[in-house]
Amino acid sequence: MSERAQRIGELGYDLAAREREAVASCNLCGSAQHVEVSRVDRYGYPQPLRVCARCGLGFLSPRLTGAGYADFYERVYRPLVSAYHGRLIDARTVQAEQQEYAEELMVFLRESLSTAPATVLDVGGSTGIVAGAVRDAFGSAATVLDPAPDGLAVAAAAGMETIAGFAEDVDYGGRAFDLVLLCQTIDHLLDVGATLAAIRRALAPGGHAFVDVLDVGFMARRRGSIEGAVKVDHPYYLTRATALAYFRQAGLEPAAERMSHDGHWGFLLAAADPAEPDWEELAAARASFLDEVWRLRATGA
Repeated sequence: MSERAQRIGELGYDLAAREREAVASCNLCGSAQHVEVSRVDRYGYPQPLRVCARCGLGFLSPRLTGAGYADFYERVYRPLVSAYHGRLIDARTVQAEQQEYAEELMVFLRESLSTAPATVLDVGGSTGIVAGAVRDAFGSAATVLDPAPDGLAVAAAAGMETIAGFAEDVDYGGRAFDLVLLCQTIDHLLDVGATLAAIRRALAPGGHAFVDVLDVGFMARRRGSIEGAVKVDHPYYLTRATALAYFRQAGLEPAAERMSHDGHWGFLLAAADPAEPDWEELAAARASFLDEVWRLRATGA
């Protein structure tokens, strides 16, 4: 047993003993046909990954229930990531990494936004580092939404409004925001489509959303296997093609985009009319992605 596996085992988290639920249909296209491409995640947990046979969206099934994920984020998430990397990662230590991310994002937003946002909502905003950077850069009133209480405590101490909960469940009470952020969060969601639709409704007239997506193909290549890209805390696995399809369905269109060094596609999105994705284009992208998964498997990686 490797030292990493030993550290993870010492946490005593038994995923197989937790209540889980099957995902019967694709969150993007609704298809019930899928292909199992992996049975374990990078932590060694028995966590299958499936890919929709119609559109190519990746998703965990069976996965933890909503209550299971709430417990996971409260008790397990930070210790698990710490055990995996062999160093302490908590609400305090993660801020240095978030600060670097925020600085890069501010450069992109300054170049891409024509007007300064008066209000910003950071969905899955953790300790509020990114929301705080927007506040400092543009003078915005900042609100942070996140399920983890330790992160929200840090954001509140920095003077930001905080909302506890999951993006899929929160009712903003008709409030609208000039900028809504979904940073390094979309693959943590339990319902991507519903969340993007809620973000679209939360945009003020002329407002924008920023969403970034960790490309599962990029991560599989970087890790040398599809298993290396799978994590129990990521219910969904997107590519640029599936992300653009989600945006079209939700009524969001790219105004600017970037590719970061770590495999994240970043999209600045404006409001548009909802539209159907190009299903033939998605099918081609799905076939290409699955071919790549099989090639990685065949090389013995």
